[in-house]
Amino acid sequence: MASQTSRFLFIFILGLLVGAVATVIAMRWLQERQDPFPHSVMHVMSKQTDVLKQNLTANRCTASDAMPRLQTLRAVANDLETAFPDLAEDQRFVSHAGQLRATLDGALSAPPVGCPDAKATLAKVGEACKACHDDFAR
Repeated sequence: MASQTSRFLFIFILGLLVGAVATVIAMRWLQERQDPFPHSVMHVMSKQTDVLKQNLTANRCTASDAMPRLQTLRAVANDLETAFPDLAEDQRFVSHAGQLRATLDGALSAPPVGCPDAKATLAKVGEACKACHDDFAR
């Protein structure tokens, strides 16, 4: 009786291990088939806006604090249509991407010089991002 119980337990544990390994292999295979570029673009943009918010909170509101973040946001904004090729033909998406680039161009041509300017610039960038996410977030 104990022999059958130990065999059953062994087979059960072996089945769990094989199932776990098969699940990990399947998940990795599915992950490899996905394009990481769209998520990467959003992560970089999110991180740059988060750093701008942190600078604002820390009262670091000079143009030299904001410019590197704004330049990175602008550079990444150039790739929005490339990152989302299925939306590149959608006029709303193209309009939102253009609006974000225009907002960032304005911020780069007249950099924020104090916390009120930095806060206003961050709000404009946030509005441009939100408009697109309202239409296209999944």
